[in-house]
Amino acid sequence: MFMEIRGTEKMKNITKEEINIKEFFEKYPNVAIALSGGVDSVFLVYMAKKYAKSVKAYFVKSVFQPEFEKKDAEKICRQLGVDLKILNVDVLSNKLVTDNPVNRCYYCKQGVFGTILEAAKNDGMTVILDGTNASDDADDRPGMKALQEMKVLSPLRMCGYVKSEIRKQSKEAGLFVYNKPSYACLATRIPTGTEIDEEKIKQVETAETFLFDLGFSDFRVRWMTKPKSKCLKASYRHLWKSGKLYWKNCQKYLMRYCLI
Repeated sequence: MFMEIRGTEKMKNITKEEINIKEFFEKYPNVAIALSGGVDSVFLVYMAKKYAKSVKAYFVKSVFQPEFEKKDAEKICRQLGVDLKILNVDVLSNKLVTDNPVNRCYYCKQGVFGTILEAAKNDGMTVILDGTNASDDADDRPGMKALQEMKVLSPLRMCGYVKSEIRKQSKEAGLFVYNKPSYACLATRIPTGTEIDEEKIKQVETAETFLFDLGFSDFRVRWMTKPKSKCLKASYRHLWKSGKLYWKNCQKYLMRYCLI
């Protein structure tokens, strides 16, 4: 059974952002959406299901995306009755990505969205959307430059949706990701200039999975370099459980598995 798409009884009760996005989907009724599994792209899929004529979601699976993001993408598409296509991309085959320069995200986005564009074109879709919102700082972001060059549209940003409003409306709509912490791709855990390989990424994902399983959220595990050693270090904002910080236990785990 599909999740109910909640409407609004009277137009006067719709926010200005929703009026804008309704008009957006009237202009672009058939859309392909890059779905990451995060709150922004999930909310975009929800609004597209509500107002667009046809919507198809695409999730790109690579070593940079943890498994839980894929599961969340699959879950929301089942609930909303939206067709989802999983695309596998070998991001590590591109030396411009693995060299990890300051504009790594530009090259990575080219590969990821190039794959989505090709798949969407084969499915008869020519309008590609992503979940960038109005709170995101698009200035000097290499990834945003790549999206602009590929004509990818960001309706949440275009329609004035800020993060807080997206979370608010997601909660009202009953979307299970409404309070999901923001989660950047695993490549961001590797310092700029340090070569990215599968081993480093897997170490980071293993450590973060351990912390998630303890109930922690809104944190990052960084792969760091020292003069004579390599280490992982967790940087946290809300690394709490039942009011108590279990940080010493986390350190013991990381040390046990030779991650620090």
